[in-house]
Amino acid sequence: QLQASGGGLVQAGSSLRLSCAVSGRTFSSYFMGWFRQAPGKEREFVAGISSGGNSLFSADSVKGRFAASRDNAKNMVSLQMNNLNPEDTAVYYCAAKRITWEWSSGFWGQGTLVTVFS
Repeated sequence: QLQASGGGLVQAGSSLRLSCAVSGRTFSSYFMGWFRQAPGKEREFVAGISSGGNSLFSADSVKGRFAASRDNAKNMVSLQMNNLNPEDTAVYYCAAKRITWEWSSGFWGQGTLVTVFS
């Protein structure tokens, strides 16, 4: 089970940190990802982090502004979002998968809403 939190209403240029608590004893074996879905748009990949935390991935649209991190001891994954702009407004989801799985076969949490105003 995945539980995302940390969304809110922020002004453009602000920072926000999302967190995702994951239950289960095998958290450290899962690749973790953050996705978002803006109104009227398809869900898109935002950032990801490998099971050991050694490899980071991010979409071009957020590169240099967003970064995923994880704490395997606490079963937590986070998304640090800096220099937010109104185009970042979306519901953000955390997800977990094995490295060989498609995201559609993974586990998803409920979303947390991020609203950025100018």
